[in-house]
Amino acid sequence: MNIHEYQAKEILKNHNVKIQNGHIASSPEEAVKVANKLSKERNTDIFVIKAQIHAGGRGKGKIIESESNGVVIAKDLGEVKEKSSKIIGGTLVTHQTGSEGKKVNKILIAEDVYYPGEDELKEFYLGILLDRSNGKNVIMASTEGGVEIEKVAEETPEKIIKEWVDPNLGLQGYQVRKIAFALGLSGNAFKEMIKFIYSLYNAYDKIDASLFEINPVLKTSDNQILAVDAKVNIDDNALFRQKNIESLRDLSEEDPSEIEANKSNLSYVKLEGNVGCMVNGAGLAMATMDIIKLSGGDPANFLDVGGTASAETVEAGFRIILKDSNVKAILLNIFGGIVRCDRVANGVVQAYKNIGEISVPIVVRLQGTNSEEGAKIIRESGLEVFSTDTLQDSANKINEILKDN
Repeated sequence: MNIHEYQAKEILKNHNVKIQNGHIASSPEEAVKVANKLSKERNTDIFVIKAQIHAGGRGKGKIIESESNGVVIAKDLGEVKEKSSKIIGGTLVTHQTGSEGKKVNKILIAEDVYYPGEDELKEFYLGILLDRSNGKNVIMASTEGGVEIEKVAEETPEKIIKEWVDPNLGLQGYQVRKIAFALGLSGNAFKEMIKFIYSLYNAYDKIDASLFEINPVLKTSDNQILAVDAKVNIDDNALFRQKNIESLRDLSEEDPSEIEANKSNLSYVKLEGNVGCMVNGAGLAMATMDIIKLSGGDPANFLDVGGTASAETVEAGFRIILKDSNVKAILLNIFGGIVRCDRVANGVVQAYKNIGEISVPIVVRLQGTNSEEGAKIIRESGLEVFSTDTLQDSANKINEILKDN
């Protein structure tokens, strides 16, 4: 689960991580009020206005309606209102949103932390994530703060520092000191960075995060260490014990089809292709997506209906896939282990009747428990549903359908 920057910073603050302070606003008038409040709290007259969407690259991104950037500086309260009005309600396009962009419903009014003494300022990158290859958390750090970490990894990989943390042992003191030293810090800045990393890792661990990315981390002219930006992802599998975190979910930032799938207990991710796929099991889903690609098509989605697929889940899956206008065909690939294939076949027929006219061909491959019975139900249904026996047969049929279209 993704959350906004302002929400991520609040979590960090609650875990003793020093942050760039700010307040949220949802209108230009409210922006002026919170800027005035921030001015009194932090004794600042310069403000940073940040669009709040679930995407990176906001500073370089453009608001379609006004050509404003997603992150701008306001030098007084008048500019706060003027520049906020160019962002709130607009559509922000960044390298992560795609050309359609995302609507900005809220902005963060933050203090300007880049005050005089800029020659003493320094930006760093800090990230924490799970390294699944060795079952450990990894802290990534770099002196190249403010730069996309992917670009640093590609052009100057030697500038990325990595320290793996065994979750059974926790973060060790020597590891924190090693990172702070590798970042070239000394004196009070060194001590503050150690506190920052300890607190950051503690927050990551306590909220069951899957990713923390602080870019940039700022060393101020008086050697304080602050999180100027914050990207936090939460492990969906841990939300049952993170109810306070789950309440931060912003459904307006998520794909409506994915929200609908979640309500039906389906695992769904929308892609950009032309062949919808519905499968039971993540591994089989990946193989199905591969065969779609090899057949000359592109997967339009990842959709796992789970090991106990029923007529209801199959119907819900069809409804979700059919909302994608790019879909030219659907491949249903089921292995009957726990679930019986005849049950799935009946679900397909029932879904076809309940949904009404389905304008795209459906290829169904059923293998495993009662697969012959399931194939017979499909063949005798009289519907535009094609039954296949192997993945290769499925690929050939998909290829034939796509050529006809």
